Formats: sequence, C-alpha cells, structure tokens
Amino acid sequence: MYWDVVEVKPLETLGLFVRFTDGLTGEVRFEPEHLSGVFAPLKDPAYFKQVYVDHGAVAWPGQIDLAPDAMYQEIKANGVWVLA
Repeated sequence: MYWDVVEVKPLETLGLFVRFTDGLTGEVRFEPEHLSGVFAPLKDPAYFKQVYVDHGAVAWPGQIDLAPDAMYQEIKANGVWVLA
C-alpha cells in the first residue's frame, strides 16, 4: 500500500522520521504524557532507538507498533503526526 513505511529513524526528544512507499516523508512526535500503557517502554531512550519497520509499520520489540494508515493521513495533511 502507498501508506506502508519503508524507512524510520529515531530523532531527538521522542521523534521519528518516516518515509512511505510513495516517497512522502514526515515526522512522528510523542508527547511524554502519551507514553503510558503499552507505550510506557518508549520512555527509555535506548528502547525508543530500537525502532524498525515491520511489514510496512513502525514497530519496536515487544509487539509495539503504530498504524501506518493513520500516520500517513496526518503526515500528508500536516507534515507531522503528534501522539498526545
């Protein structure tokens, strides 16, 4: 799908650079208060940097992932997806 992520790189301060199949690029940012529940492990900077692409989705070890279709829509509209 055009919204499949093909590249992800961790940025400083809870951010990610992402590139999609169609070439669209943008940023994903987490607000610290969003890092609870299943996202709590992302508070650890070393763990956050273990981000990778898994079948077109942004993922971390331990089955944490982000929906690429929602990410694509926000980045296409705003250049950034802020998870707050």
